[in-house]
Amino acid sequence: MTAPHPALFEHSPWVEERADARPSSGDRWTDLMAVVRSASGEEQLALIRAHPELAGKAAIDRTLTEASAAEQASAGLDRLTPEEYARFHQLNAAYRDRFGFPFIICVRLTDKAGILSAMEGRLANSRDMEIATAIGQIGEIVRLRLKDMA
Repeated sequence: MTAPHPALFEHSPWVEERADARPSSGDRWTDLMAVVRSASGEEQLALIRAHPELAGKAAIDRTLTEASAAEQASAGLDRLTPEEYARFHQLNAAYRDRFGFPFIICVRLTDKAGILSAMEGRLANSRDMEIATAIGQIGEIVRLRLKDMA
């Protein structure tokens, strides 16, 4: 049995626990994402909501997980100008108001400009589309975190 790695899924150890309780396919990422995809809608929303806002309060008061802090720093989100911070704050609020959960993107695969563009563009999506997109982005985050652990 694989020992849990709290940094894989933000504050959601249940994903790894359930994967560990199932027969392994031989591919950890596939096993983990099968758990996420078979989870109830409420569990998926809880998983999404466990993620911090980008350049949000958790980044300022340093309560991000170690993995999230490093990932946000890799995209330069720890070095925003006051104007950039204000724009992130505005878009985070608009996104959360529209969908009821934080905007999620695999920041290691983009940069500040790409994140802002995605935030603006994805505000036009349906809630169901954004839930699916967020789950896909969580999958990318976990894929890279697993690669880092290998």
